[in-house]
Amino acid sequence: MDVQQIREYLDRHDGQKIKFAFADIDGVLRGKIIHRKKFLEGLAEGYGFCDVVFGWDSADIPYDNVKLTGWHSGYPDAPAHIDLSTFRTVPWENNIPFFLADFSGTQAAGLPACPRSLLKQIVKQCTDLGFHAEYAQEFEWFNFRETPHSLQEKDFRNMQPLTPGMFGYSLLRPSAESGFFHDLFDQLTAFDITIEGLHTETGPGVYEAAIEHDEVLRAADKAVLFKTSVKEIAYRHGLVATFMAKWNADLPGCSGHIHQSLWTPDRNQNLFYDESDPDKMSLLMRQFIAGQLHCLPYILPMFAPSINSYKRLVEGAWAPTTLTWAVGNRTTALRILNDTYDHTRVEHRVAGADSNPYLAIAAALASGLYGIRHQMELTTEATQGNGYADKKNGVLPANLWEATQAMKSSPLAVELFGEAFTEHFVATREWEWRQYVRQVSDWELRRYFEII
Repeated sequence: MDVQQIREYLDRHDGQKIKFAFADIDGVLRGKIIHRKKFLEGLAEGYGFCDVVFGWDSADIPYDNVKLTGWHSGYPDAPAHIDLSTFRTVPWENNIPFFLADFSGTQAAGLPACPRSLLKQIVKQCTDLGFHAEYAQEFEWFNFRETPHSLQEKDFRNMQPLTPGMFGYSLLRPSAESGFFHDLFDQLTAFDITIEGLHTETGPGVYEAAIEHDEVLRAADKAVLFKTSVKEIAYRHGLVATFMAKWNADLPGCSGHIHQSLWTPDRNQNLFYDESDPDKMSLLMRQFIAGQLHCLPYILPMFAPSINSYKRLVEGAWAPTTLTWAVGNRTTALRILNDTYDHTRVEHRVAGADSNPYLAIAAALASGLYGIRHQMELTTEATQGNGYADKKNGVLPANLWEATQAMKSSPLAVELFGEAFTEHFVATREWEWRQYVRQVSDWELRRYFEII
């Protein structure tokens, strides 16, 4: 929609309130509801937003190690710019008009910490190379019969899952909660997040949803909105949804796999498909894969951004740990799907459900384009069998600190994402590690309190 069409829509529906939001560095949606008059007045110049939203962590604690903003700058406003093409209405909030925003107009290259602005830069690189990128993200998450208050009162212990038992792909458990299950599918579709499939995964109260593929920026928008939408719909059913990578050591983790393909600008040709190749993989696809494998150890925090992310990336837990690829193999970092021409794609299996979709997708696309620009050869052989055992090409960093230091010390991240973003993002991950190492865990108390 353009400005005139938006005005006409608001006139027809007598709308006085507009909701907009943007994603911070952790992928948390920050936003507000504004009056129609303020909305229309700010379309050109933007809406002032305190830049502390890029100067604090997910718990709203200000960083003390970033240059972008802080007490030293006085936390000034930065103008958020609404993208009118993201217009939709929120069906579970009386169809209030909703838009996504970013900070691309703040500086020549956008506010360096804005994840959506970063992805837009990578998408432009892709377009300039003559490619149309089609992407989709799928998510696993756990649902609990709790409320925000009950979680606090229980100190996040003894939480009651939505349903008991390990019922992966079962039709029984969704039928027991059919109101919530169908509400997810229907409400998300009405919110312009079309779901290809929704089912239970193995674990108590865990669901998985695959979002329909789309142009890469729109796909990332839908992935970001999906996570918050699921939480909001869950609230309305007296439930709490979590996208933690690994909430319980004894249960599988939650993935955020990214499906990727490159097409001609008119989307008439899948550039990853080659009928003459035994694996139906084009040279371009092989270069794309080579670039992703080459860059992955140095940009891992973009896919695994939290302390908890690395509890999922362990052997035998349905998440990759090695720098591997293969056709149809769910134990490798990159899984190739080549069953049909239209569906030929690369599945990036490293990203967790806790990832920021803008950053994870930007990292995936940028690293693939790196391989194409440098015409990299896929010298790594496809893994046969167990990808966890195939360590000849290297393994992923084991924790957030190791991954962040690899990103900090390598020139690759700066080449892919620019110095300003890389410096800021690395500092936020180092901050996250510092908060973690200050804590005394229950495990430490049980193990050392009495016996040492």
